[in-house]
Amino acid sequence: MPKSEFAKQNWYDVWFPNFAPSLETMKLGQAVKTPAQWAAFARKYQAEMAAPAARHDLELLAALSHTTHFSVGCYCENEDRCHRSLLKKILLEQGAMVG
Repeated sequence: MPKSEFAKQNWYDVWFPNFAPSLETMKLGQAVKTPAQWAAFARKYQAEMAAPAARHDLELLAALSHTTHFSVGCYCENEDRCHRSLLKKILLEQGAMVG
């Protein structure tokens, strides 16, 4: 299903791509075959999330998690090899409540 159809079919309420890896990093992640490649992808993604704008968004989501429920999704099938597993760790480090 095309991304354009997800909102129309009520798959999500808000499209917030700020935590998506850059195109270059995403391609690196899609090519992961080994633990070393995953580690390289993780370092690159975490560096992107350390940028001031991303850090601000992470702090906001972490604060919101104390008063509301939300889900973070992605198109990857395997969460263990998806940036959202790294994002969860980063949000926890920011003090987010994760259930």
